Amino acid sequence: MSSGSAIRGSRVGSSPMRPDERTEPAPRRQVTYYCAAGHDSIIWFAAEAANPDTWDCPRCGQPAGLDRANPPGKARTEPYKSHLAYVKERRSDEDAAAILAEALAKVRRRRGE
Repeated sequence: MSSGSAIRGSRVGSSPMRPDERTEPAPRRQVTYYCAAGHDSIIWFAAEAANPDTWDCPRCGQPAGLDRANPPGKARTEPYKSHLAYVKERRSDEDAAAILAEALAKVRRRRGE
């Protein structure tokens, strides 16, 4: 009895053993990006594609730029803010007191107090 596997000996995502003679790869070009930590990253783009000004460094994750002498600075990570912190940015204490009073009045009317 056969195993029923038509692709025995290969794995998912594997490429052909040799390139097909009837096709040729698309034209590409390489662009080098430099990060503040001193890493050089060579990224391949299609020949007609525009390359971005910055790229995340694959080694350290910091932004990398096209100029070796002036790489972009380290990215600032914003601290985690809770929902309440965002609400406090939009509302003053007086607004919060007015909204609370309005909500309490609505609840008291519903209860019949």
